[in-house]
Order: sequence, then structure tokens, then C-alpha cells
Amino acid sequence: MVTSFPEIGDQFEELAQAAFHTLDEAQFARAVTYGRAEPVAAGDLLFDAGDTDGDLFLVGSGEIEVSRAADHDEVFLRAGPRQFVGELNLLTGQTRILTGRVLAGGVVHRVQQEEFRRLMAQDAELSDVLLRSFLARRQLLVQHAGRNLEIIADEQTSVGLALRTFLIRQDLPHRWLQPDTAEGRDAATRAGLTSDDLPAALTPRETIRQVEPRTLSHRLGLTYRRTPKGVADLTIVGAGPAGLAAAVYGASEGLETVLLDAVATGGQAAASSRIENYLGFPFGLSGEALAARAVVQALKFGAHLASPCAVVGMRSTGDGHVVTLVDGTEIPSRTVLIATGAAYRNLPLPRWPEFVGSGIYYAATDLEAKAVAGLPVTVVGGANSAGQAAIYLARHAGHVTLAVRGPDLAAEMSSYLVERIVADPRITVRTSTQVTALSGGPRLEEVTLTGGDGDEPCGCHGLFCFIGASPATGWLSGVALDTDGFVPTDTQLGDRWTGAGRPPLPFETSVPGVFAAGDVRLASMKRVAAAVGEGASAVRSVHQAIALSAAAVAGAG
Repeated sequence: MVTSFPEIGDQFEELAQAAFHTLDEAQFARAVTYGRAEPVAAGDLLFDAGDTDGDLFLVGSGEIEVSRAADHDEVFLRAGPRQFVGELNLLTGQTRILTGRVLAGGVVHRVQQEEFRRLMAQDAELSDVLLRSFLARRQLLVQHAGRNLEIIADEQTSVGLALRTFLIRQDLPHRWLQPDTAEGRDAATRAGLTSDDLPAALTPRETIRQVEPRTLSHRLGLTYRRTPKGVADLTIVGAGPAGLAAAVYGASEGLETVLLDAVATGGQAAASSRIENYLGFPFGLSGEALAARAVVQALKFGAHLASPCAVVGMRSTGDGHVVTLVDGTEIPSRTVLIATGAAYRNLPLPRWPEFVGSGIYYAATDLEAKAVAGLPVTVVGGANSAGQAAIYLARHAGHVTLAVRGPDLAAEMSSYLVERIVADPRITVRTSTQVTALSGGPRLEEVTLTGGDGDEPCGCHGLFCFIGASPATGWLSGVALDTDGFVPTDTQLGDRWTGAGRPPLPFETSVPGVFAAGDVRLASMKRVAAAVGEGASAVRSVHQAIALSAAAVAGAG
């Protein structure tokens, strides 16, 4: 039995069919070989919201009830014989978000984390069935937000936007409460919160005051935890398209793979509202959707993801490398892939930091579009990301002004985007134009556009900045960089290669065993498809480097 969610409407039946699956006899017989049979009695608590275990439960006999809250007034499912209990947190490592209790005694088969990973790797049919079910269950939980994670915050502030972005990118079920609404005030009163405590997160076990993404991630179990082997084969720094592709290929080929990102998975690509020139998606898809699919693939193959998880340094040792996190945690790894991409560039204008998240945005997704619905906005930039943002925002904002510094819109933008922009009456293109001033308070209300005709005030409740980025390599030491901070690799290195006895491998940096891919790499193509290709290709070099290192150790012995 499952609980119906009326606000989902017609989607429920389709989702429920995938979410609440019953294994056939052959599937169940194979699945239980990975577990341990345990007798259970009515009333037994199998797990509670906030628990850290990652066990899958297969029901042999009896019945298990899974509910959203401790008082069991919101039943999510009741699982009987040949059904299973678990959701996407078994892959992500997140703490339990539901409570599981035995309704009718019987026998369950507990599949612990290590054996669950083995099941997912060895049995393709069961892996697909479980994965589809986990994804559908997570979608139901996200769409029917409950009380197990409530956030009281103003999403129109920079910290609120950062929290909202983290929650959406991580696909975390939550209930968002604006502090100036009746629901928000009631929740704050119940938790004993004042305005100085906001933003706050309410969980079944604790109230987190002045919460920010890193703290929340840690409490939910999504930050880095030591891998079973202790030493990673491959640690990837940066979870944009290049890093995600490397995680998928590395983990699927048996490498103990760790993927870290300082903000959230997806990188700059996740800020793209629509990508139409990625192979295999003729109707386009959002960067957020592309990243979400890649994350699931990487998790399916056993990659260990941690986000937000900022890296502050890396050093080489005699038998590999050590990546240091912002909290001082050290991750030993045989190889490292630098895929940190690039950081957004700002306009050098007074009050810029004040308006970031309160009118200035670096992404054009549903979240930002909602904030500027019906209002005039300005997009700054002349490349594809700016063009995609202008077209997307034209469907939501009152009007879009596209400010291009250069004299020709087609100089850096794909022709299909140029044609659509020019033909759209909701978009005004201003070439040879710059934004020179910001005004408003507490939110952005107006910008000054300066062009051939002088200065012109322009109503603007959303300034979307796509003026390029600088390579995110400030944390690196010991790795050769070019004058702009990009990472040269293989044939670009020349006499900067520090290895002995062999030339650098494809995508290898000046330090043996350290690789770079994607936008951070010198002379990369700066396209999603190219970054994916580089990340996947770099894994081949990782395998070679590990083999060469092992051969060297054997030879020395």
C-alpha cells in the first residue's frame, strides 16, 4: 500500500508504479543472497529519520511501514513480501529521511552498505529495478515536501539563494518557509527562533541556527567520509561536466573514486537553462537535469560524492598525493584530476557584492526566473550562455535587455541563438554597451547602461551576468600554471614536466599522477560536450599512471 499525494495529480500513478515495485521470485531470490535474514516483531524500529546506516531491507514475510514523521501520521509506503525498503540516500550516503517500523512480524533480509554496492555492481537487472524505484521515490518525496527538513529563510537574500540552490541541485526533499509568511512565523515560534537565528533548518533531531550549505550538508551526511579502502584511486576536484564524466568512467571501471565540489554538483553547466547542442538531446535539456543524471550514474557505479566540500590544497607524497579540505581533512589518493572549472567574473561596480543573490545572478534556471517573473531584467554577455539565458528569461520576465560589450552579437555566439534572439520581440539587443552603475535597495531596481548614446538608466530587477570566468586554481601549489592561471597539460608543458623516465600522459599536468580536464585546462574548448569528453578520456590516462606506478614499485622491489 502507498499513500497518495493529491498535489502531484496525474503524475502519481506513473511515479508510484516505478517507486513501489514488487520483485519477481527470481529477482528476490538473487537479491537475498547479498543480505542476512533477521526475524522481526511488530513494533520493532528498523531505522529512524537521521540515522546514518545505509542498509537495504528486503521483506521476506511480514510488513514494514515507512513514514515521514515520528508520529506516523504520514505513511509513505507499506512494504510486504518481495518488496524492499530504501531510497536514494542508500547511494548518496545521506542520513535517513524516513522512519521504518515493523507492522507485522516476519523475516527481513538486511543488505548492508558494502554488499549493497556489490549487488549494484554485479546484477544489472536488479540494479536497474532498484535505481528506478529509488529515483521515483525521491521524486515523490521532493514534490510532496514534508516535515523532516524545513528551511526558514528568505530566498531573495544571497545566503537564502545559496541554500535553495544547494537543496535543489542535491535533489533534497525539503519544505521552504519564507520568514515573512504565517507558516514561516509559526514554525520559527515553535522552534524558539528569532530573526537573528535565521536562516534556520529544522530536522527531527535538531534545529540548526544560522545555517549555510556546508553546515547543512555535514548534518545530512553528504560531506566527505573516508572510503572503504582508505586510499582513493582517483580523487576528482570539481563536479562540473568534466568531473562528473570522470567519476562515471572511473567508478564504472573499478577505480575507488572520490568526487568533491565546493558548491554543488553540475558546475557552471548547471546554471544553463537549456542546452540544445549536446549530442543525443535534440530537444535540449537544462544543465541542471544533465548534471542530475550524471550524478545518479556516478553513484550507481559506486563513486563517493561530497558537496559542498571545498579543497584548499594538494601535495604530492612518495606514493601518491594528498588533497586537503577546508576543515583540515586529508584525502590520500593515488591520482588526482583537477576539474575545478572557472569562477564567475564580476563587473567592477560599487554595491556589486550587496546585490549578489538579491538581484544579481550567475544562473538562469527556474529558481531565478521565479524571482523576476513579470519584471524587467538585463543579461550581460555575448557568448552562448548569455544567449541561452536571454531566450529562457524572455518567457518569464517582463522584458529582457541583452547588453553586449562588443559591436557584433554573432562574434562569439552560435548562429542558431543569434537568429532566435533577433526574432524575439521580448528581447532588446544593445551592442557596444556596458553596465556602469547599480541602484536600489535592499534589492536591485535599476542599472545604468553606457553605450554610443551615453548613459541611460534602465529598470532592472535581475542582472544576469555571463561575462566569462577565471580558472579556479587559486588553491593549487606545485602544479605549473600559465600566466592567466589555466593548467597546461601533456604537450603544452615543455620543460615544465617534472616526471622522470617517461613523457607526460594525455591530460597530465606538470606533476606526475595529477591530471586536468574541462574549462580549467589551458586551451580547452569551453563546451559541455568537450568537457565530458576530456573527463572521460583523462580516466584512461589515470589507469596508465596507476599501472606505471605499480610497475615502478615492483621493479624497485
